[in-house]
Amino acid sequence: MTSAALPEDLLSALVADTDDAVIVADAEGAIRFWNRAAERMFGHARDEAIGQSLDLIIPEKLRPRHWDGYTRVMATGETEYAGRMLAVPAVRADGERISIEFTVTLLRDGSGGVWGIGAIVRDVTARWEQDRELKRELQDLRREVAEP
Repeated sequence: MTSAALPEDLLSALVADTDDAVIVADAEGAIRFWNRAAERMFGHARDEAIGQSLDLIIPEKLRPRHWDGYTRVMATGETEYAGRMLAVPAVRADGERISIEFTVTLLRDGSGGVWGIGAIVRDVTARWEQDRELKRELQDLRREVAEP
């Protein structure tokens, strides 16, 4: 068996066709890559998303906090979230809020400067809702046990 490098077209197909959303934004926060899974997850066609701000998927009340962090990461080239799974709410094209988990990778240009950020995103709304319901049921059971 040979250890040949993965051909570039296969790597591109992997990123384009994976079941997880892959989103790339430049240093200003403009979306530069949006795969088919991102289209399905967020309800925005690729042509609609490319060039738009990440605000496209960030709930309005979370935008100031997001942009404070994003601006800092782009300026410093450092993120405390590398190697960690992040869990946040997001918003779909139809206004529905969903729960997502994602990892981020800083993308650097040839001189080592930060060009932007890449994220691999998974919709975990069903699991989040199930966990919330289980917590409610547990609280109800605890109340029942505690009542005389």
